[in-house]
Amino acid sequence: LQLVESGGGLVQPGGSLRLSCATSGSTLEEYATGWHRQAPGKEREAVACISSSGRSTNYADSVRGRFTMSRDTAKHTVYLQMNSLKPEDTAVYYCTFRGLRTYWGQGTQVTVSS
Repeated sequence: LQLVESGGGLVQPGGSLRLSCATSGSTLEEYATGWHRQAPGKEREAVACISSSGRSTNYADSVRGRFTMSRDTAKHTVYLQMNSLKPEDTAVYYCTFRGLRTYWGQGTQVTVSS
């Protein structure tokens, strides 16, 4: 299973970005999907996740109310809409698909800076 991420970049504080993670030919309902991030010098942390059924979405306290994770099963793609970005959101963001094993995307850099 290959995961292809896109949408990272440089944005000013208070700005927005939308990350995408696409996979070819896989049924999203087979996987719990999520986003993680890793900032320089820090451990990787979970940001958001959607259950395989799609009925449950959870967020880290640090992003709740600002980030929204969604998925499009027809496009085999998951998204992370990030609003009101802060400098502390700066990190490499990874998507994950968790089934019998966990698959990771290659990561996309998000930098929040003025």
